[in-house]
Amino acid sequence: MSRDSTTPPEGYSVERENMLDFKVLDQFSQINEQEDKNFMLTTVDEVFNWAKLSSIWPVTFGLACCAIEMMATSATRYDIDRFGAGAFRATPRQADLMIVSGTVTGKMATRLKLIYDQMPEPKWVIAMGSCAIGGGPYFKYGYHVVKGVDFLVPVDVYVPGCPPRPEVLLEGLMRLQDKIRGRQAKLKAPRWVSDYAKKIPYRK
Repeated sequence: MSRDSTTPPEGYSVERENMLDFKVLDQFSQINEQEDKNFMLTTVDEVFNWAKLSSIWPVTFGLACCAIEMMATSATRYDIDRFGAGAFRATPRQADLMIVSGTVTGKMATRLKLIYDQMPEPKWVIAMGSCAIGGGPYFKYGYHVVKGVDFLVPVDVYVPGCPPRPEVLLEGLMRLQDKIRGRQAKLKAPRWVSDYAKKIPYRK
């Protein structure tokens, strides 16, 4: 009849068993002690900024092909509602975000400025797509296209692409939330950007 020995073998450190003790019960007790206080300290500005960034209501405003990507962003696959920005309003008086998604022509420029002026403060603008940012493919010969919506209204976030995918628009929305929160996000370019830039021939 064999019996397991209670003494550890030579060279075995008993401290290794204590490494697996994550002290979960102690951490739970600390959390309960903190919840017993039942209050938190913050500023009124931080509470207001948290409410603003958690309830951004875009105006229903699409101009060209980028508007299709904006509609896809608000659909179930990407679910912009989890950021609190899914309540697209049909009137600018109930919206605080304008997503300029598409080509801005000279005829549409006055309507865009009018809608922006009707939006209550505070309000923000996202320039979505190459056409809204700088005229896109119409920059050189499109005499009827505005060469950047920032000539008309102040732009907070630029979302590049032709057209940008819904993930890129969500990234721009998160950068806008960082701006409302009052902090600057740490932007880091993907590795493929630098690799692709090295392949571009350069002439002086």
